[in-house]
Amino acid sequence: MLEEVERWLTDRSWSVADRPLHRVLAAKRATGQTVSVVLPALNEEATVGEIVSVIRRDLVVGAPLVDEVVVVDSGSTDRTAERAAAAGATVVHRDAILPRIPAVPGKGEVLWRSLLVTSGDIVCFVDADLRDFSSDFVTGIVGPLLTEPDVHLVKAMYDRPLTVSDGPGRTAAGQGGRVTELMARPLLNMHWPRLAGFVQPLGGEYAARRTLLEQLPFPVGYGVELGMLVDALHLVGLDALAQVDVGVRRHRHQDGQALGRMAAAIYRTAQLRLARGHLIRPSLTQFERSGDAFEPRTYSVDTEERPPMTEIAEYQARRVA
Repeated sequence: MLEEVERWLTDRSWSVADRPLHRVLAAKRATGQTVSVVLPALNEEATVGEIVSVIRRDLVVGAPLVDEVVVVDSGSTDRTAERAAAAGATVVHRDAILPRIPAVPGKGEVLWRSLLVTSGDIVCFVDADLRDFSSDFVTGIVGPLLTEPDVHLVKAMYDRPLTVSDGPGRTAAGQGGRVTELMARPLLNMHWPRLAGFVQPLGGEYAARRTLLEQLPFPVGYGVELGMLVDALHLVGLDALAQVDVGVRRHRHQDGQALGRMAAAIYRTAQLRLARGHLIRPSLTQFERSGDAFEPRTYSVDTEERPPMTEIAEYQARRVA
């Protein structure tokens, strides 16, 4: 590990306990900064309502840390929007944001568009499929942005237990994050070793200053987290990035083929940042058994990125207004 990273791990890796809520609130009052929490959601009716309820109970009503909770629904066919609204979130459909530019599927697309329907100086992203959610996730990653003026982006780090199949309810501690270990971490260590200290580089819980987010391009799909880390490193430097231990993250796990598609998108994002080159074949072929044979299934790999929000006329007009 680079000496710079070893120093960074000491100086920029914290625990949620390092900044109690009262200290974070005092910093918010002193700086006057506002905080938006965004949940990108697609068919998360089982979990999104509880997450919104906890944030509102602890950090809106109980303590005035969060100024708005926005759920951006990217086309759910279940009761995600209804559950989120009932819990007190502002719910906006992805396609209603910036209709001039047709939306494409993908998590990064939703995060990018969320900048147009939120107003916070600090924007905190939280995945909508978390179980046993604690408001420490929000307090932990927002806290350094309020107390450390030279920090611009903070990622959550946590254990990700993986449910195993050889016994009911059995979990393997720390075995989640398979795409992180097999794809993202090797890529970062080899090509961007200054980012090797991030425990959960692909984690969906992170917060950043709007002034940073609006300058970043957003890969429209699963590559958004890796792309954001790499681009932020080049834009503001390693010392402007940080991570906070918030405990344990529990969520639903995807099957191996879905993880393969995720890994392909992440590899593509890395490739573009290495060379800004042209992909010869932006697709991935996988195999599924059908009777006595294996049938190929080919999926396109996300090859689109949204430009920095500061280049969008509607966003510029909103800032002037």
